[in-house]
Amino acid sequence: MADRSFLDWPFFDDRHRALADAVEGWADQHLAGVDHGDVDAACRALVSGLGAAGFLQHTGAEDGKLDVRTLCLIRETLARHDGLADFAFAMQGLGTGAISLFGTPDQKAQWLPATRSGKAISAFALTEPQSGSDVANSTMTAARDGDDFVLNGEKTWISNGGIADVYTLFARTGEAPGAKGLSAFIVPAEVEGLEIAERLDTIAPHPLATLRFTDCRIPASAMIGRPGEGFKIAMSVLDIFRSTVGAAALGFARRALDESAKRVAKRHVQGAPLSDLQIVQGHIADMALDIDAAALLVYRAAWTKDMGAPRITREAAMAKLFATDRAQEVIDKAVQLHGADGVRSGHAVETLYREIRALRIYEGASDVQKVIIARQTLGG
Repeated sequence: MADRSFLDWPFFDDRHRALADAVEGWADQHLAGVDHGDVDAACRALVSGLGAAGFLQHTGAEDGKLDVRTLCLIRETLARHDGLADFAFAMQGLGTGAISLFGTPDQKAQWLPATRSGKAISAFALTEPQSGSDVANSTMTAARDGDDFVLNGEKTWISNGGIADVYTLFARTGEAPGAKGLSAFIVPAEVEGLEIAERLDTIAPHPLATLRFTDCRIPASAMIGRPGEGFKIAMSVLDIFRSTVGAAALGFARRALDESAKRVAKRHVQGAPLSDLQIVQGHIADMALDIDAAALLVYRAAWTKDMGAPRITREAAMAKLFATDRAQEVIDKAVQLHGADGVRSGHAVETLYREIRALRIYEGASDVQKVIIARQTLGG
């Protein structure tokens, strides 16, 4: 059983602790041995199940207030049990984050009930082939044509690409050069001119795709916020969800520590358990230390946002950077402690080894987080 003593920290209210218990109970019952053979079908089933359990209600908010501690606790718990379950939950929030924070009442009424119930799957379409973390370099266009916008261009590495019912899309509307010339739009998956150009396979299978837009016409009412606010909207959404990426990394790391503690207790070398070796004890201590330090940064960022901070750019960047990098180290130690079993396909720590790597890339790669932290620090 993973250490849950952190729930007694002053970052949390009783409602958070009750929710953590509820998610834990649901995960114990529903996530043991989930079949990922058909990743699209598995993801759809997980979204439906999370919706039926009521957990997706936390991924959207008509009043624009998302409780970041709640999002982090759910992601950490789900990730500890099943990486794809964490992915399914996270994307429902990230995909509609812009609608929750900046959408009109009509936009919220149209999409949030469907995504929060698990009846519609959402996606966040920001990355382009030539601009990953450099969002301001986006070249996809949204040209005004009467009462419509016409979309042309490509988005790639889009989570839920190919199975989403709705995409939050960022495109260049040209109000100014660079970041100030982007706008955000709601694009239903069935709109004419949108095609799935390529499905993308990764070391930890998730639904991912390249989207191609060719003279794709959407109404002007599909714009989220005002023209030219796309970059601000995207960064505001990432400001919230970067902390939750750190929380998912925490879940992976806690599972790795649990598996390692069991391994070293039952595995014997020269007549004694591995846990008697001081070098093994050193590894376990390092893993526990990294996890607690990461948890403090993650939940500091989440608490700060929930207490009303308009932006937590520095805190979220620190949380994501440290938690994902340290989780990679924790899981690597877990593989080493498991020996050959640690690289056996399908073993828990082998799965974690594949799952953790992408978290150091998406929603701002680790090196980008360092740049953000440095600029925030040097800029006062």
